[in-house]
Amino acid sequence: MVQKRWNILTGDPEKTEALSRSLKISPTLCKILVQRGIETFGQAKDYFRPSLAKLHDPWLMKDMDIAVERILRAFAAKEKILVFGDYDVDGATAVACMYSFLTAHYREELVDFYIPHRHREGYGISAAGIEFAKANGYSLVISLDCGIKSVELIGLAGDLGIEFIVCDHHLPDNVLPPAVAILNPKQPECAYPFKELCGCGVGFKLICALSQKLSLPESSAFKYLDLVATATAADIVPMTGENRILAYFGLKKANEDPNEGIRALKTLSGIQKEMLISNLVFMIAPRINAAGRMDDARKAALMFIAKSYTETLQYAEMLHSDNSDRKLTDQAITEEAAQLIAGDGERSGRRSTVVYQPHWHKGVVGIVASRLIERYYRPTIVLTRSGDYIAGSARSVAGFNVYEAIHQCRDLLIGYGGHFYAAGLTMQPHQVDAFCKRFEEVVSQTIHEDLLIPEIIIDAETELKTLTPSFYNILCQMEPFGPENLKPVFVAKRVFNQGSSRIVKEQHIRFSVTQGNITFSGIGFNMAGKFPLLQENKPIDIVFHLEENEWNGEKNLQLKVIDFRLSE
Repeated sequence: MVQKRWNILTGDPEKTEALSRSLKISPTLCKILVQRGIETFGQAKDYFRPSLAKLHDPWLMKDMDIAVERILRAFAAKEKILVFGDYDVDGATAVACMYSFLTAHYREELVDFYIPHRHREGYGISAAGIEFAKANGYSLVISLDCGIKSVELIGLAGDLGIEFIVCDHHLPDNVLPPAVAILNPKQPECAYPFKELCGCGVGFKLICALSQKLSLPESSAFKYLDLVATATAADIVPMTGENRILAYFGLKKANEDPNEGIRALKTLSGIQKEMLISNLVFMIAPRINAAGRMDDARKAALMFIAKSYTETLQYAEMLHSDNSDRKLTDQAITEEAAQLIAGDGERSGRRSTVVYQPHWHKGVVGIVASRLIERYYRPTIVLTRSGDYIAGSARSVAGFNVYEAIHQCRDLLIGYGGHFYAAGLTMQPHQVDAFCKRFEEVVSQTIHEDLLIPEIIIDAETELKTLTPSFYNILCQMEPFGPENLKPVFVAKRVFNQGSSRIVKEQHIRFSVTQGNITFSGIGFNMAGKFPLLQENKPIDIVFHLEENEWNGEKNLQLKVIDFRLSE
């Protein structure tokens, strides 16, 4: 097994000590809070006790007044309104929220929604979508989680008498689309204080503003918080500020009074306990995403807006089936890609991975790229045939800008887009070999050697005796976890194998370790290859998450081991 780099974060000792005195909690946890910008009692109160009253005024968002006025004008004139969204979790939930709100407070027969087909139309506003709007008499389109880069198509729609309100969170280009209103905290001159909302979050702020203008109770907007939380969790936006408030209360609603679609997916996923954000990310979101990956994302939105639980469950079962197909497909392609890599001796010295087979399913190539990074830890691109062209998805390792690397190959491409860690691209079939060669050259010249070794970010060193039930209770209050507020990772140094550690199911290790007179059990998944280190009976350093294990009705703290090595 590859030895990972350990990066143990430091903290300001004076600020840590002051916060510990103020909060009367463990200095270890206070060190982590200080690392995350929480330095005062007031900041800690906002962090540990989120409040919906702390949500920002939606009217601070640039163009919000224009967007609300245009929608109310559509209401008065009985115009037909089309809700247009992306085919992923963020887009599907955003569509469901906006469609449900409009049909509850306008005329249902004058509202519909459109989600482009991932494989036939691609990402964003589509020509087919605009044709649908024109053919069916829609004069106002509200786009969600897309539209900020669709300058030409929104211009075309305007020529056809169709106006757009764009709700998006992606970084704008220098030229903005000619929409009647653009809601995007990242656009120039937008005074909205929080810039990291997901697409569904931006749509939610429009719903909040409409609710206020229509003198509706807060519950008319807050009823969608479980869908907003699902989008926030799935879209990997920072779990800080307003996102943390939305996720906290959305998760509460998902557990207490969920949208029937969430309820159905929870049942089909086999989730029996109270859901955490991790359940939304790893159980609920993949099933929603699977609709667009394998077939048509429209049924994901239909599941959330269905009139009866029976209808909801029918759509949920389709998504569940799509997800099962997705798993089988991406596993098969991953294994086939791994065999291609293993069978090519020239690949061993490369710093990038590019694999191509024309028959691979376009909907899962991004997942396959991520799985290959888990194995080989190189910037990775997986290509497949899409009509007359070659299309693919790129994923990167921590610290390397894969979008910029692809940008350096742009003369070989028809199109590309994305961000630091993920991107998509298309090219002519005859350019595949040249692209593979160029991409490897660019990566080799620009990537630092250290970035090819996986890094574990460790929040704090601690002793096993510190890991008490009260410590764990406060740790749980740091939920919901996500980017910029990740679940804390700890290291305990110079612990000893207690003697009963063993390999289970041929690939995992069941740990039992001691430090002083304290013994902890734990589990390390896919770590059997490192078991001989334990058998040396020398002191080891162990990296872990702290979690609760329930067995036969009893709850005990245990270590979820991430890595370990012999102590220095």
